Amino acid sequence: MGIVRPRRRSTGVGDPTFSTATVRGFSGAVLATAVATTVAFMGIGVVDPILGLIGQAIGASPSQIELLFTSYIAVMALAMLVAGALATRWGGRKTLLAGLMLVVVCATLSGLSNGIPMLAAARAGWGLGNALFTATALSIMVGSAAGSVARAITLYEAALGLGIAAGPLVGGFLGGIRWQYPFFATALLMAGAAVAAWLTVREPPREARRGLGDVVRALGHRDVLTNALLGLAYSYGFFTIMAYSPLALRLRPLPLGLTFFFWGLLLAFGSVVLANWLRPRAGTTPLLAATLTGLVLEFAGLWLIRSTGWLLVLVVLSGLFCGLGNALFTSLAIEVSPFSRSVSSGSYNFLRWAGAALAPVLSGFLAELFGPHLPFAVSGALLLVATLVLLRIRGRVEAAVERFRRQEEARFQELLGEPAAGSQASLPGASPAARG
Repeated sequence: MGIVRPRRRSTGVGDPTFSTATVRGFSGAVLATAVATTVAFMGIGVVDPILGLIGQAIGASPSQIELLFTSYIAVMALAMLVAGALATRWGGRKTLLAGLMLVVVCATLSGLSNGIPMLAAARAGWGLGNALFTATALSIMVGSAAGSVARAITLYEAALGLGIAAGPLVGGFLGGIRWQYPFFATALLMAGAAVAAWLTVREPPREARRGLGDVVRALGHRDVLTNALLGLAYSYGFFTIMAYSPLALRLRPLPLGLTFFFWGLLLAFGSVVLANWLRPRAGTTPLLAATLTGLVLEFAGLWLIRSTGWLLVLVVLSGLFCGLGNALFTSLAIEVSPFSRSVSSGSYNFLRWAGAALAPVLSGFLAELFGPHLPFAVSGALLLVATLVLLRIRGRVEAAVERFRRQEEARFQELLGEPAAGSQASLPGASPAARG
């Protein structure tokens, strides 16, 4: 496969569109990891449509039910600090397979649970497995893609979006029969993905060993910390929609699963297609500011409107903004950082998932105390603050993105045997992608 020369205004988000050409030509290792990514992210949303059923079956309050999300995501956030470091010691392949098998075990235990404590503990183990997998999946896909980094990232985003869309559908369909079935189905699918990965994935080149201190020190960098805090606010809003709104909508499992299936489709379209088409035309900061503003308006509507039909429309449409936000924040985590890809991702993901962990349980408590619509107002206010901060640091963000773009162009020229005069690619710390 030839090296793909980046477009002049490309910023590393991926190819402008997703098509069969994005998939064609990839190795079995890349495709197997993509399938595993789909199943892994199915696990996040598979409980969405069955939250109400679980609460009825085991007599749990809204805040107790939301612990199923918070335990999962909180452990995942903490594990992000060490998962990348473990990968540099164990190797990416072993770390990925360990994560997949842990998900199989914990998904099975979730289906066998008979109360909130056991179910929350199983979901926490599931989150640890997902962290080990997520910390290595993208690196393995990029490392096995024979130079087609942009297409590998696009395929990863597509697999992620498909998983988030399919999870609620599987949960709604099987959960309508019995609430345990979605967990067993996820375990079975992940076991198949683990076997495929074991057969096809080879050990990628290892990064230099690093530890927890490297990820923590990265957060001392002003741009890395600022972007991670903005990601925290965004993820809080994202998981207010994904983890809390199913309780506020009060639909049966299948209609709720269909709602979040269409939400997930728009999320995938936003992250894979729309972000790559709009970003070169609108610019990073204006597009991200418009995305966050759109989410603020969405949450204002969810707070004020009482019609179930209109609430459904707002939830589904929010998938488009969430898709844009996912793609932009994921890309910025690499582009504003002077550190390696794994260190940059680890530090960003830690704070990002910390926000995601807070949203479900805090929304559940707020709903119990002040009514079901106040959690949407809190998320909207948090995102409004994030938007104002982003506009204030706009110049810094754009300068970092432009610097990254130039370094990537220089690196590709060197790979093609055309070193650019005055290239910064050989300077220490020049390209996080080159070192990651």
